Amino acid sequence: MNLTPKQIVSELDKYIIGQEEAKKAVAIALRNRYRRSMLSDAEREEITPKNIIMKGPTGVGKTEIARRLSKLVGAPFIKVEATKYTEVGYVGRDVESMIRDLVECSVRLVKEERFKKVDEKAASLVDAKLVKIIAEVRKSDKGETPDVIFEQNIAEGLKKGYYDNEVIEIDVADVQKPLELVPGGAEISIGSIFGDMFPKRRKKRRLTVKEARKILVNEEAEKMIDRDSVNEEAIRRAEQEGIIFIDEIDKIAAKGNTSGGQDVSREGVQRDILPIVEGSTVMTKYGAIKTDYILFIAAGAFHVSKVSDLIPELQGRFPILVELNSLSKEDFIKILTTPKNAITGQYATLLKVDGVELSFTEDAIEEIAGIAEDMNATSEDIGARRLHTVMENLLEDVSFESGGEEKRVVIDRKFVAEKLGTDKKGKDLKKYIL
Repeated sequence: MNLTPKQIVSELDKYIIGQEEAKKAVAIALRNRYRRSMLSDAEREEITPKNIIMKGPTGVGKTEIARRLSKLVGAPFIKVEATKYTEVGYVGRDVESMIRDLVECSVRLVKEERFKKVDEKAASLVDAKLVKIIAEVRKSDKGETPDVIFEQNIAEGLKKGYYDNEVIEIDVADVQKPLELVPGGAEISIGSIFGDMFPKRRKKRRLTVKEARKILVNEEAEKMIDRDSVNEEAIRRAEQEGIIFIDEIDKIAAKGNTSGGQDVSREGVQRDILPIVEGSTVMTKYGAIKTDYILFIAAGAFHVSKVSDLIPELQGRFPILVELNSLSKEDFIKILTTPKNAITGQYATLLKVDGVELSFTEDAIEEIAGIAEDMNATSEDIGARRLHTVMENLLEDVSFESGGEEKRVVIDRKFVAEKLGTDKKGKDLKKYIL
C-alpha cells in the first residue's frame, strides 16, 4: 500500500489517541521503505532503515502504534520482549530466534495470499470429493442408490450448508508435532529431517462435513502452491519489509553506574542483540536471511534506567528517539469515544448479545476519564489500561444481571458516582489499583 506519511498518521489516528511525535516518526520510517523500493539495486544497498526507540509509560500506545503500522501495509511483524532473551552460553531463547519468528510470520502471510488465489479451485475439488463421501454414507446407512441426479442433489445441499453437521470419516495427513530441544528455544520436526524420502503418513478421522471441508481445502491448496517460491518470497519480504518490535528494552539496560551481578547479564543480551540490529545473516529452516534492512522499533518505560544506559553501540543503531506522553483526562475521553474500537462501543456490542442496549452520557464519560486520570496520578501510571479496570467495576452488575428480558441501560454521571463511590468525600479507589 502506497501511503504518504500524512495518510499513515491519519490511519493511525483512527485507533490511537495523541502521541503525534511517535506517529510521525513511524510514518516517515514506513514511507522511507517505499522510497527505497523505488531506487536502483545499487542505491538500495546503501540505504538502511533508521530504527526507532519509543520511551514512555506503559499503556500509552507504543505497541499499538507498531502493530497498526504493520497491518496497514501487510508487512511481516512480530513483537518480542527483550527480557525473554539470555546471552550466549545460558539456557533460554537466543536472540536469533526473533529473526526465525519473523520468517515464520512472513511464510504464513505469503501462504495465506497464495491460498486465496487457489482457494476457489481447491474448494471445487474438495466439494466433488465430499459429494462422493456423503453419497457413500447415504448408500450404506439408508440404502439409497447413488446416481447422477442423487449426487447433484447432494452437491446442491452441500452448497447451502445442509450437510455441515453430518459426521463423515476422511483420510488426513498425520502431522508430527515438532520437538522442543530446549524449553523456549529452537524446535525440530522429525518429519522435516527426512523430507519427502518417505510417503507422508495418513490417518482416519471422524469429523463434521464443515470441519472436514476446511482441512481438505487446506490440503488441496498446499498441493497447488509452489513451496519453494513461497519460501523465497517470504525470505525477501522478511528482509525488505519486516518489522520487529522489541518491548521492555529498558529492562536490559544497566541501571546508572552500577556494575556486576545482573547488569553483566543485561549487557550480554545487549551485545547479542547488537549484530542482529547492525546487520548479519541468520540461518533459518527456510534459508539464510539478512537482517540489514529489517526495521527495528524498541520500546520501554525507562522509569529506573535511562536510554543513555544502553551500551553506546546499541544506542547508535537506534538514531530516532521519540517520547510518548502520559495520558490526560482529555485523552481518556477521546479513547472512550473516538477510536473505531472505542471501549464504550466494545461493551455496548458485547451486552447487545444479551439484549441490553447500553449508552453513555457525556458527563458519565467525563467522570470515568477523571477517575482513570486520578488513579494513574496517585498510583502506578498504566495508561489506557486503567480504563478497563474502571469500566469492569462500573458495569459489573449490569453484565451479571443481563441475559433475561431486553432492556435499555443509560450510564450517566449519577450512575458512575453511585457505583464507583466518587460522590463520597473519601474516595475508596483501592479496588481500581491493579
